[in-house]
Amino acid sequence: MHPDPTQLSSATSTTTLSYYNQNAEAFRRGTADHDVSQNMQALLRHIRGEPPFQILDFGCGPGRDLKTFSQLGHVAVGLDGSESLAAMARADSGCEVWQQDFLALDLPPARFDGVFANASLFHVPGAQLPRVLGQLHGTLKEHGVLFCSNPRGHNQEGWNGGRYGVYHDLESWRRILAAAGFTELEHYYRPAGLPREQQPWLATVWCKSGTEAA
Repeated sequence: MHPDPTQLSSATSTTTLSYYNQNAEAFRRGTADHDVSQNMQALLRHIRGEPPFQILDFGCGPGRDLKTFSQLGHVAVGLDGSESLAAMARADSGCEVWQQDFLALDLPPARFDGVFANASLFHVPGAQLPRVLGQLHGTLKEHGVLFCSNPRGHNQEGWNGGRYGVYHDLESWRRILAAAGFTELEHYYRPAGLPREQQPWLATVWCKSGTEAA
């Protein structure tokens, strides 16, 4: 008997968020020195218009990148499902932070110039991803930009150390994003300057185009 997709999705959120709540301080320490300036610049250089930009840091964690966007002069809003990480992000960045489960989003329409989804969307189960991407599409302004960075793989999904993850390859990720109403602007692998087998992260940048997928 196959598990009910709704029940599976609920379990992925509950268990994954429990992991982050229990390991919030260790996660903050472990990621504090990660340099993702390449990713932030990839988002910002594709946004049309004049700054400051309205940026949603989707899966902001303890607020490292949220704080940087704010220091660069942009109006940054964080979103994280973990109560502990959201509280850290508010305290450390001084920015507005929304605590929302990725599978139960409540986002304002056409609010943001850019969405920065750095190491976050891979936690969304494959069956729920089109819906979540549709919600991100809806919260972007016309021609808004979505940045994503995910650990790449061969489209497998499942549990890894208490967290649920989906590990897309470029071809499948392109199909999913195109179906959600996005046009690819660029992609690259990280960390920069290493052989491909030593680049576990796939970064992609997308422009909102057309209408949301049904």
